[in-house]
Amino acid sequence: MSQLSLFGSDEYYEFPEELLEYTDQFLTDEEATELQENLMLSTPWKQNTQKMYDKTVLTPRLTAWYGDSNKMYHLGNNDFTVNEWSPELFTLKEKIEKYSGYTFNSVLLNLYRDGNDSVAWHRDKESELGNRPVIASVSLGQVRNFDFRKVDNHQKKYSIALNHGSLLIMKGDLQMHWEHRIAKSSRKMKPRINLTFRLIREIN
Repeated sequence: MSQLSLFGSDEYYEFPEELLEYTDQFLTDEEATELQENLMLSTPWKQNTQKMYDKTVLTPRLTAWYGDSNKMYHLGNNDFTVNEWSPELFTLKEKIEKYSGYTFNSVLLNLYRDGNDSVAWHRDKESELGNRPVIASVSLGQVRNFDFRKVDNHQKKYSIALNHGSLLIMKGDLQMHWEHRIAKSSRKMKPRINLTFRLIREIN
């Protein structure tokens, strides 16, 4: 785990390790490619809908949730069940936990099929994640830029390219002060899978 430096258009900002840790080759190319191919074929991908102003639109990516069997979770005013851990995802969860020292009980998979797929500016600040949530993000496939901007000053923008097999850990007060996104791209893009491991409130 190392300190991460990001460059904006006109200034320099260094995220301290209390907020962000980036490991470029957490998985080898072979491990990452094998996992990506497995997930592309075996995951029950779904496309959700979301409200935008007065319209209901399709979310521009496919998703799937995994977690402990026979569990229900609450997140963002929604109750949901999860797919039971696959051996590959559970092994990856344990690897991240051992490496980082953090514990997770679920993972959200996002499939960005091409450059048209994206996720808008947001913060992962639901109360079910806690006051200072820790989210471990593994990237597979196409390199995409992960953008940040300061909540109270949108002129402060920074970007990092998330490489195949990399691990990014967001923690501390990051979700309070920074938003993040994966923007659409006019360039031709191959598929990318992003796995975000989280610790979410369970419903008894």
